[in-house]
Amino acid sequence: MNARVTEPKQGEAVAVDAPKVAEAKPAPEPAPAAPQPKKRNPRRIVLMAVVPVILVAGGAWFYLNGGRYEETDNAYVQQAKVAISADIAGRITTVNVIENQTVKAGDALFTIDPESYQIALDQATAALASARVNVEQLRVAYGTAQAALKAAQTTLDIQQVSYDRQSALVDQGVNSSAALDQPKLSLQQAQTAVVTAQQQVAAAAAALAGDPNIATDKHPAVLAALAQVEAAKRNLNKTKVVAPADGIVANVSSLNPGQFVAAGTTIASLVETNGLWIEANFKETQLTGIRVGQPAEIKVDAYPGVVFEGKVESIGAATGSEFSLIPAQNATGNWVKVVQRIPIRIALGPETSAEALRTGMSTVVSVDTGASTLDKMLGK
Repeated sequence: MNARVTEPKQGEAVAVDAPKVAEAKPAPEPAPAAPQPKKRNPRRIVLMAVVPVILVAGGAWFYLNGGRYEETDNAYVQQAKVAISADIAGRITTVNVIENQTVKAGDALFTIDPESYQIALDQATAALASARVNVEQLRVAYGTAQAALKAAQTTLDIQQVSYDRQSALVDQGVNSSAALDQPKLSLQQAQTAVVTAQQQVAAAAAALAGDPNIATDKHPAVLAALAQVEAAKRNLNKTKVVAPADGIVANVSSLNPGQFVAAGTTIASLVETNGLWIEANFKETQLTGIRVGQPAEIKVDAYPGVVFEGKVESIGAATGSEFSLIPAQNATGNWVKVVQRIPIRIALGPETSAEALRTGMSTVVSVDTGASTLDKMLGK
């Protein structure tokens, strides 16, 4: 049957959307297959188990075999330093050295004007000669006193004989008793003269130090004069100031001719080259195994790669703070514990050249205690 289609009137037409054709969708991708579990590598398991064991064993080995060497970098080269001073006062006439000059023991450093000391020596020599003359005069006086004593004794003997004769005549009735007055007086005078002469002899002997036969140069007055001569000679010899030992002179730049120096005033320094050692300041906790005589190795900062041999010569009697000008006082209560250091003297080997090292150089010292941590634990 045919349907009639009536055309829509004007204004009644309605737009109708045409049906959309469905778009074709892509086919879904197939799901990935589940991963297969990996097999464990037995080598990795072994490494994971063995490496920690090796590390622990290695650390334990190093710990137990360590601790044999005690080391410190708080160590310095030391040399004996001598303060040069004049034993006498005077004005410098000549200077024989310059700064940092190497000298030998006995070399002249500078000279003080010797004129006044030469005069003093001449005076002392003259006083010595005078003392010797005085001793000879005392010896002569002693002889004179002895002669006077002998004469007085002879006079006494004569007066005694005279008195005895007169006394016999009086006893016999030949003379009166008045005749004894003069002989008795003469006898008493002779006795007094003898006593006086004896005192003079004693005084003369005392002036000769109680020994009339004493040698002239053994007399105290002569000995005193001899001492004055020796002192004057010493002072004259001290006008030439010499080096007391081999070394290097320093601080002489201000030493000039014409300068007046006082006795005992330090005017220069001498660093001895014969004496050389290392002063190593170890912590007190490092001293447990350190003993005198143990070998040591010294590395000087100025000579990288060079190792000097030495040995422990002595261990300090106290910590460094005990010798400070103002020791620490911990009685106030404001106390903080600080690890102290003990100075240890390290003697260098005889092959060490003193000219290569200078006092004050920084070093690193390692002392071989000969006992590891394991040995200490075992009590060896």
